[in-house]
Amino acid sequence: MRLPVPVSRFRRSRRGELLIWWREIDRWLLAMVLSLVAIGVIAVAAASPASAHRLSTDKKTLGDLYFFWLHLRFLGLGLIAMFVVSLLPKQAARRLAIVLCAAMVVGLLLVPLVGSEVKGAKRWLWIGVSLQPSEFLKPAFAVAAAWILSWRVRDPNLPVISLSLVLLGLISVLLMLQPDFGATMLFCAVWFVLALLAGLSPARIGAVGAALVALVIAAYLFYPNAQHRIDAFLSGGAEFDQVDLAMRTLVSGGWNGAGLWLGTRKMALPEAHTDYIFSVIGEEFGLVVCAIVVMLYCAIAVRVLLRLIDEDDLFTILAGAGLTAQLVGQAFINILVNLQLFPSKGMTLPLISYGGSSTIALLVGVGFLLAITRRNPYLTREAFPLKEQLRR
Repeated sequence: MRLPVPVSRFRRSRRGELLIWWREIDRWLLAMVLSLVAIGVIAVAAASPASAHRLSTDKKTLGDLYFFWLHLRFLGLGLIAMFVVSLLPKQAARRLAIVLCAAMVVGLLLVPLVGSEVKGAKRWLWIGVSLQPSEFLKPAFAVAAAWILSWRVRDPNLPVISLSLVLLGLISVLLMLQPDFGATMLFCAVWFVLALLAGLSPARIGAVGAALVALVIAAYLFYPNAQHRIDAFLSGGAEFDQVDLAMRTLVSGGWNGAGLWLGTRKMALPEAHTDYIFSVIGEEFGLVVCAIVVMLYCAIAVRVLLRLIDEDDLFTILAGAGLTAQLVGQAFINILVNLQLFPSKGMTLPLISYGGSSTIALLVGVGFLLAITRRNPYLTREAFPLKEQLRR
């Protein structure tokens, strides 16, 4: 007869797992992520009145902190998901990401058929709650593509570049059907980073570059929204269009800002709590805080690269680099849009902007990054010969 496991032993085991997690986790990376999350809570509180007033109607008046309270709910779910995913061993995190990638591709296939349309774009599925498959696909794709490309270590003759390109092509077609040109370009950029690290040949680099140029030209010719945004960017934009308003709002606070809830230009800014929250930060908290936000994103990228530089596993290198490229790349696209240095893309500022699917998905991505970069500090390892891999 098997005796039941004592409760005290179970508690010790769970405590031991948490102690191992705390020892192996990149605590500096976690601290920087949580710093951005904390800035985001304050920024959403600052931007919420502007968006609440713009979206209020005669029939329904939204409270000033309407989006702030919603953000806290989504943020709570996202932080729980991040913690649970980061507890997983690397292999389990990889398997979860692959399953999530497959599920979200199926979700993208369903979006044109049964998806919900908002502002002319059909990107959401209603499954009791609103779900945007492309947001959860971003981190899952980075890990899944890294897994495919890492097969090259076992057999250099496997067409891993072509296989990953097929996956990217399927996702790109499905995204353009929504349409979502900005997300398509982000997926292409993440794939390009991974392919370079996996040893993409110079000839293929040129071919991929030509394909990306062709994609942009095709979007300009056949996608009116992309044509409008590119034309507005090249012409400098009309006075007081949304990008111009964002730039004016950003610099109006000077170095120190007007103070929390004392900004006035944000009240005329569309999507103040999402796409243009960086401008709200500039007006209410100043350019110094904007610079701190930029430095935190840069620090995350540098920290992950330093963590991976002596890694002995190609999958870990690729997955860590891909997840970082997705997170930091989206951040800088959003910031450049607010600075009028990039066409408007409709992307949120990761870990800071208000969001439902986007907030939870980004924190799931951070969970994957924390899980994949976990390491025993007492183990020595031989660095993966990345330079030799790139020469193949």
